[in-house]
Amino acid sequence: MRRVLGGSAVLVAALFGCRPTAPPPPPGGFTLLFLDRSPAASLGGLSWAPDPEHGRLLAFDRELRVTRRISNPRLATPMAVTPLGRTELLVTERTGEGVVVDTAGGRGGRVVREWESPDIASLYAAGGGRVVATRSPYYVPQLGAPEPDTAPLVRILDTLGRPTGRLGTIRRPATPLLDYVVNAGAVAVGPDGAVYYAPLVRDEIRKYAPGGQVSWTTKRGLFRNEPDPEFLPGKGAELRLKKALVNVALALGPPPPPGGRVYALGSDDSAATRLRVDVLDATTGAILATRHLGPRETAVALDASGALAVFDADSLVASAVGSAAATRELFTPAFALPDLAGNTVTLAGFRGKVTLVNFWASWCDPCREEFPHMAELYREFDRKDFEIAGVSDDVDAGKMLAFVLKYRPPFPILVGGGRMKEVYHYRGLPYSVLLDRQGRVIERIFGFGGADEFRTLRQTIANEVRAP
Repeated sequence: MRRVLGGSAVLVAALFGCRPTAPPPPPGGFTLLFLDRSPAASLGGLSWAPDPEHGRLLAFDRELRVTRRISNPRLATPMAVTPLGRTELLVTERTGEGVVVDTAGGRGGRVVREWESPDIASLYAAGGGRVVATRSPYYVPQLGAPEPDTAPLVRILDTLGRPTGRLGTIRRPATPLLDYVVNAGAVAVGPDGAVYYAPLVRDEIRKYAPGGQVSWTTKRGLFRNEPDPEFLPGKGAELRLKKALVNVALALGPPPPPGGRVYALGSDDSAATRLRVDVLDATTGAILATRHLGPRETAVALDASGALAVFDADSLVASAVGSAAATRELFTPAFALPDLAGNTVTLAGFRGKVTLVNFWASWCDPCREEFPHMAELYREFDRKDFEIAGVSDDVDAGKMLAFVLKYRPPFPILVGGGRMKEVYHYRGLPYSVLLDRQGRVIERIFGFGGADEFRTLRQTIANEVRAP
């Protein structure tokens, strides 16, 4: 489950950090490199970064103030962004989809296309007229099907996400089932098309020239001996893996010095609970400087002179969270769907009430768990203040009716007929959208988070009902 405010696997936990608060940054001219564990991108004079906890993209000005927000059902958990043209961003979803967002497409931006991952989950970068994909370090299964020795390390794609070439070949670990873990890594592309790759679990950063040859390989010297990941003796059903997380993300800085700079966000311990930033010469791979980050230093930027500056990511994001109500957008497209009696129910009919639009299907196991909680929630509020619209995305009407007969929801059930995912572009079920009395999105809820989620949701609804 993830709750996402409205407005414009296994190693994943290590790549999300707990972030204590700190004062906001002082005024100045800054370009963001990393927000938490994700790379940022410069586009249109702004620094764009993903905010995966809230399912959106944020744009920061030169004083690192949030000036724009983009949210969309296709941005369920954005993990990385990279510029793709003058106004477009290529967004990496946690589950590996590539989503292209036109930042000039209105206040909330516009998703113009997306594609499926060529691997289990991919991380994308773009530059110099090329798009590349590596196995994502943000979604890493401990076990994966063995890959052929000739499998590409880096895939070259066109701007529609179709493979057009390759760089390198995968590293074959001693245990074939660990192919994905060993070859997942961060990636960045220079303005000349050079590709920089840094594996998640190996002390190495590598540059590929535009022609594909390796220009340099740099190691930090973190380990005297560096074995591949290996399985540890199991404890019951638990699968345990011995590995050291090394590289988290890569970013490229502006090129005033000859050749520019590469910024590697990496681990300062084997579990990535403490982080560091290494600054490399993009031409030679030499490490020029290292900054060890404190617990509150969770956002990394460059100042106007090109020096590193560090801030607390929560403080930077806080202004975006606090102003969410002022930037709520209408829920679209408005639906007109039949209920179980065949009568047409429209979204406009719920205007004036706080409304939870819930998408579900009879084959969805979490939906079965969620329905009793929704029934309880529905009964707690007056009908003049709160409503639920349960939209079935079943293709089989018989299975939908059997589900309804079993759970007997007290709220209206609407028939989506298997067309809803195509219309609303959600990634999975259940998917819910909480609307205010004007039909604007308060928050999106991906999946089912149990009783704790509904306690929080209940309080959000109560606050919204009381709002003037």
